[in-house]
Amino acid sequence: MSLRFDFSAPAVAELARADAARALQEDVADGDLTASLVDPGRRALARVLAREPAVVCGAPWVEATVRQLDPEARIRWLCGEGERCAADQVVLEIEGSARALLTAERTALNFLQLLSAVSTKTALYADAVRGTRARIVDTRKTLPGLRLAQKYAVRTGGGLNHRIGLYDAVLIKENHIAAAGGVAAALRAVAPMAQRAAFVEIEVETLAQLREALEAGARMVLLDNMDLPTLREAVRINDEAGADRKAVLEISGGVTLEGLRTLAETGVDRISVGALTKDVKAIDYSMRFQPEHD
Repeated sequence: MSLRFDFSAPAVAELARADAARALQEDVADGDLTASLVDPGRRALARVLAREPAVVCGAPWVEATVRQLDPEARIRWLCGEGERCAADQVVLEIEGSARALLTAERTALNFLQLLSAVSTKTALYADAVRGTRARIVDTRKTLPGLRLAQKYAVRTGGGLNHRIGLYDAVLIKENHIAAAGGVAAALRAVAPMAQRAAFVEIEVETLAQLREALEAGARMVLLDNMDLPTLREAVRINDEAGADRKAVLEISGGVTLEGLRTLAETGVDRISVGALTKDVKAIDYSMRFQPEHD
């Protein structure tokens, strides 16, 4: 596995094709028994409607799903990827084989409703911290098998990705520190593998641990379970450490939308939020065939 997924358009398109193929196999297997009742030569025009406001996300997955069933289908987005749509707005038109569209409908909408839910929630959180230096970051609390798709949706909604998995970055937590013999010892132990990692981050619970981490050369620090005055003091200590010792400061755990702005105003750089990908409510989309289309 590569060190870091690059989220370039070709890479995302290939990811979407693989996800769509797996999803269609799960849903269709060796045939759609109901769609087989439709004349194979009949064509149809379908419109996808958003029933509620959303940040649209999932176009590569929708297109991959449709084109695996009808490579010649014509797909026209009326609301682009990452754009905000209104309730009752038509976001997409698809013209192609009626059989193919009927078979693709649920799988395509499943991708669209999930990924739009993630991007919409991320945008809500990103809007809440706008004007501060904090950025909203995702976590590994994703649906098994759809992590990269969900992390793509976070990016589409204006958030940042944390580590993709255990393989691409280092996050030294409380138990790692205890097992290694302390903050500085843990950072020394990880040094040989640092070049393999996208980043090395260490969790601290006290200001004393923060100072120890900065002195040991930490460049990314997770501030765990600190109250607001302590967070502000942590930011002050970090700012005064100097450019050569200053770290990126992140907050994680117990973050709510209601308290988000206050956390951001402490001056931290990143706030990671598991709810972006874990606690999402699907966006309500529906596909409607238009009157008979020749």
